[in-house]
Amino acid sequence: MKEITYSEIVDQLEREDLNSLPVFKIAVLRSIMADPLAQYLRFQAYREGLNAVVRWGNYDNVIQDASGASELTSVLLNDETSLVIILLRLENVSWKLSKSFAALTPEAVKEESQRVLDYCAATLDAVRQRTAARVIWTAFELPSYPALGVMESQGASGQEQVIRSLNDGLRELLRNRVDGYFLDLNLCRMRLGDGVFFDQRYWHMARSPYSLKGQEALAEEVFRIVRPLIGKNRKCLALDGDNVLWGGIIGEDGMAGIKLSSTHPGSAFQEFQEEVLNLYHRGIILALCSKNNEADFWEVFRNHPGMLLREEHISSWRINWNDKTTNLREIASELNIGLDSIVFVDDSEFEINLVRDMLPEVSLLHLPVTEAVHNARKLAACGLFETLALSHEDRERGSLYRAEVQRRKFRQTAVDLNAYLISLEMVLTVDLADSFTLPRVAQLTQRTNQFNLTTRRYSESEISFIVENPVSDVLCLHLSDRFGDSGLVGVAIVVFEQEKARIDTFLVSCRVLGRKVEDAFLAQVLAFMRLKGARTAVGEYIPTTKNSQVRNFFPDRGFLASPKKMTGVDGIEYICDLDGMRDLMPHIFKEIKTQF
Repeated sequence: MKEITYSEIVDQLEREDLNSLPVFKIAVLRSIMADPLAQYLRFQAYREGLNAVVRWGNYDNVIQDASGASELTSVLLNDETSLVIILLRLENVSWKLSKSFAALTPEAVKEESQRVLDYCAATLDAVRQRTAARVIWTAFELPSYPALGVMESQGASGQEQVIRSLNDGLRELLRNRVDGYFLDLNLCRMRLGDGVFFDQRYWHMARSPYSLKGQEALAEEVFRIVRPLIGKNRKCLALDGDNVLWGGIIGEDGMAGIKLSSTHPGSAFQEFQEEVLNLYHRGIILALCSKNNEADFWEVFRNHPGMLLREEHISSWRINWNDKTTNLREIASELNIGLDSIVFVDDSEFEINLVRDMLPEVSLLHLPVTEAVHNARKLAACGLFETLALSHEDRERGSLYRAEVQRRKFRQTAVDLNAYLISLEMVLTVDLADSFTLPRVAQLTQRTNQFNLTTRRYSESEISFIVENPVSDVLCLHLSDRFGDSGLVGVAIVVFEQEKARIDTFLVSCRVLGRKVEDAFLAQVLAFMRLKGARTAVGEYIPTTKNSQVRNFFPDRGFLASPKKMTGVDGIEYICDLDGMRDLMPHIFKEIKTQF
């Protein structure tokens, strides 16, 4: 991403009409001063299509603001709060551990450490009593010069180790509370270096420890966590070839002339491929978008000894002489994902600017060949592919999408759609969520935008709470066919209210749309409701900019619009009598399995 100064950020935010964007309310509880952070947070939010409103707690008043002892508590923490950020420096909660560690006995260290964690736990519990917003708590800073000097490196009881243990304890506290997330501030420091991250002058003058660069890095790290929570992380990396995957132009330099090896200058391109593979194993779809002769291009993949990427890693490709905007549209269509799910990488400034102008939804990463030694780091640093859990489906996503491309090609040979669907020999399984499927269920609620009736985002801990609640159930849809196992591709959350059952969430992965699995899934959900004693089903539709295709999903299947308004949202309720509901099950599946 292009670097932008603080003043440029402020100017741009003033120029833009943010009032048309959804409001994202951020409350910051802090023991420091960091006013510019608000603008950096607003800018990151703006990039994701949000209007962030940042409200500050009182300086060094964290527990008071959290617990209700402050006049600001009700303003900061309420039902409208979207995110709570807690910035607490260790010296503000424990001067002993931070500044006079060498004077402490081991027993005093242990006692003081427990007191700090008790303080953190009390703060978290107080926040959670007042808002359901996500909470991000920044790590305690590790000392650059530990209290015991080089002795610390020789044992396990020094100041640095104690603070690491505090951070581990804080991480565990957050993990055990709904929607609590740990932000490792020390990673930001490491990337920038202490001399850039901190500003000691302003710390002593105004209790503001972080430089502008430091606050910018902090805001970026916050949105690395926020992005997957709000379904704004990207799913697909579309790569150019020449001067990106290897140095040189294959059509001109030939196999022997391109730079791709374990030594300079080819090592920079191998390092970049290693980072691409890292994303692949984290579940990112890989695509190729290159102006080239396809035969020359694939020869590098198949025969060059320095090539790390292989054909089996690539889910979609357009290697031709068409313009790249056309090719990116086709890739998105073939993978059945939105253009806003794609990050396009190219060395050419012309190509990058063309895509920026023609396809503003696509995220861009410009990697000039003259700076190739930095490319792997730039890709890792972009923060666009972050997830908060890694499921089995993530690890298999590349093969899942390749299988989907095979299905689409097979579809072209079928006589008609019904014949094609029957020939897939689909096996559909519906079961209840368990501890193994929780990460994937949460991930689908966070990522799925198109076929998602309510687009409610849930964390893994929230899904766990719903599963354990006796009045609610989470149903999972699994699909396999002759081309392979598509994995967990659908989620329904059902809440029972006596003889009425409400569908809080109904979503299906875009990978399997067009195979009538949504009808089969709904039929099984309604059957489950009847099994549990419900007589009436209530479906909900909350419109977004991306889910218009499901606007008529319920009425097209026999549900009737309710005159009742949905509370707090611009949505529509639909009702059906389960006893009189028509059969929705398409008769195209090889087998239907239920495990509930």
